[in-house]
Amino acid sequence: MRTPLEITGLTKIFPTPAGGYVAVENVNAHIDAGEFVCIVGHSGCGKSTVLSIIAGLQEATLGGVCIDGKEVRGPGPERGMVFQSPSLLPWMSALENVALAASRRAGKFTRADHCATARQYMELAGVGEVSDHSPAELSQGTQQRVSLARAFAMEPRFLLLDEPFGMLDSLTRFELQDALLGLWERTAKTVIMVTHDVDEALYLSDRILLMSDGPRARIADTMEIRFPRPRVRAEWMRQPEYFAKRAKIIEFLEKHAHRSAS
Repeated sequence: MRTPLEITGLTKIFPTPAGGYVAVENVNAHIDAGEFVCIVGHSGCGKSTVLSIIAGLQEATLGGVCIDGKEVRGPGPERGMVFQSPSLLPWMSALENVALAASRRAGKFTRADHCATARQYMELAGVGEVSDHSPAELSQGTQQRVSLARAFAMEPRFLLLDEPFGMLDSLTRFELQDALLGLWERTAKTVIMVTHDVDEALYLSDRILLMSDGPRARIADTMEIRFPRPRVRAEWMRQPEYFAKRAKIIEFLEKHAHRSAS
């Protein structure tokens, strides 16, 4: 059976006055249907570059990304994306922002259908009560919940998350991690998430892809997370397996930090 999403030989070179800068080189990975995958690495290692190429927002210099065997050549409705900043349209209400995303679904739907879908995902994300509010009236955490609802309302096959909780305080981040897991468990989307937070990756993912530092960053190791779902944070963080995997990731990051600094 063909893997739904494959990254093969992905290389990105950025032009600079001093010559080409090889941000990532020969990145290879496969993502299975319904899998929750986190990409972890130091800041600046090229994690977001890889995610942006998967989203079709940038082009690979060499290699690339295939979905169902077809090369990605731009954005598409089968891929929904959430950024670190909520990026909601300020002149629209929360509901209108989510309904606009719902209107991008394939198929024939009415405006009423779009609004119904928007309300459904806003309820699942825990923000049904702020439908009529403008983004400026919402806290950053609530805005990011709306952004999650907006991405799910497109009903994409793949959800791409670029450090979506990186700007939030710890308590809000924990709440949104649980909201994300709740949405994912109900919809069985395939999720690829960039994060530099080791604990976040361990709590959320089925598999972690560990990236070496740039330049010429690559996926240097892979870690399977087999703790059963649904997960309870306190239970998982008491497991010996959790501490062992956390120590291994930190050792990996320290090793590559020393290498890049030398």
